[in-house]
Amino acid sequence: MANVKNLKKDINYVLGDIIEAVYIHEMTTAGKPTPETNALIDEAITAFDNLITKVNQKGVENKKAHFAQIHKDLEAAANQLVAKINAL
Repeated sequence: MANVKNLKKDINYVLGDIIEAVYIHEMTTAGKPTPETNALIDEAITAFDNLITKVNQKGVENKKAHFAQIHKDLEAAANQLVAKINAL
C-alpha cells in the first residue's frame, strides 16, 4: 500500500511542479495568463485526473505491471508538458 501512496504523491508533485513552472513563465513574460498557458494547465490537470483514476482502478490482475505502466505514463506526460513549456 505504501507504493500506491508514493505513486500518488509522485503524480501530485510532478504535475504540480509543472503547473508551477507555467505560472512562473506567465509572471516572467506577459505577467498574465495567455491562452497557451491556460491550455497547458488544463492539460496537466487532465493528465493528473487520468493518472489518479488509473491508480484507483480496482480489479487489476497484475498490480505490479499496472503500477509500472502508470509510472511510465506519468513520465511520458511530464516530458511532453515540459517540452511544451520550453517551447513557449
